[in-house]
Amino acid sequence: MPYTKAYAATSATSPLALTTIPRRDPGVRDVQIEILFCGICHSDLHHVRDEFKAFMPTVYPFVPGHEIVGRISAVGPGVTRHKPGDLVGVGCLVDTDRTCPSCRAGVEQFCPNMTITMGSPDKHGTAPTTYGGYSSSIVVDEHFVLRIPETLEPARAAPLLCAGITAWSPMRLRGVSRGKKMGVVGLGGLGHMGVKFGKAFGAQVVVFTTSPEKRDAARRLGADEVVVSRDAEEMRKHAASVDFILDTVSAPHDLNAYLNLLGRDGNLTLVGITEKPFTVSGLALLWGRRSLAGSNFGGIAETQEMLDFCGQHGIGAEVEVIRIQDVNAAYERMARGDVKGRFVIDLASLR
Repeated sequence: MPYTKAYAATSATSPLALTTIPRRDPGVRDVQIEILFCGICHSDLHHVRDEFKAFMPTVYPFVPGHEIVGRISAVGPGVTRHKPGDLVGVGCLVDTDRTCPSCRAGVEQFCPNMTITMGSPDKHGTAPTTYGGYSSSIVVDEHFVLRIPETLEPARAAPLLCAGITAWSPMRLRGVSRGKKMGVVGLGGLGHMGVKFGKAFGAQVVVFTTSPEKRDAARRLGADEVVVSRDAEEMRKHAASVDFILDTVSAPHDLNAYLNLLGRDGNLTLVGITEKPFTVSGLALLWGRRSLAGSNFGGIAETQEMLDFCGQHGIGAEVEVIRIQDVNAAYERMARGDVKGRFVIDLASLR
């Protein structure tokens, strides 16, 4: 069994540190990928610190990373979709049962038997759990390997595999398009992709932020307006006028203030994860037939659609590329909100 270098956490309080992990040899339909870049998602931090233990306790050692871009180094004899040398990506999923109603409908992200890229039981028996992309290489079934357009910079493409598709999926579902008014709450890794996609779809995009200093950054990304959400008068100007709101904030906040911005049949979709439950006014929903929903990442087909769209329109994430040796400092910065867009690890630093 081959081994590869990786960075792993050994407890909820330990820093990520260099280690070696096993990877299986490519099977009949497997693809082996030399990892070039891996984005850092806020959920990586949650998992490392075991902050999801109520529904998904972390098993240590834990190797994070599910925004993976690399080059194929080997393929199994039954692989038909990819070949050595291809630029490819791996997102949040590495397997599902492929037979449930969700899988048959192309929304594998809702499969009750899915295997996520990091921390799921490893059905191949290579390790107790799946190990993520903070590593030199990975082996994945070809069905869950995505084509990365060569027109995209690999480092800027990596966050598309989670941040990008998590913003894209509900926006497509809710019909964000020309003539629609869209709100984006928060301007982090998810929020900045929501702004980029909203503008590419032709919508009017309004960013809602608690940080006045983010006005210029939001406008550079394409926002038509930037509203400081603590300013009640600014918020009132948009009351009952927004068709769709993408709420990316993972800290406690007042949902009712944003529900009241929705017009008739408007929708607010949550994509940020918060530990504490929300208090929602029934009247805020009843008035105007508004709806509140949640969404996670996307299925394989829609993720490929999103990547192809990004390749055609030159859309990539805003990134700060770091060495893997600096990952713990990046986690501390991310925890206090000190990052513009997304941190991305250059895995050449691991080799």
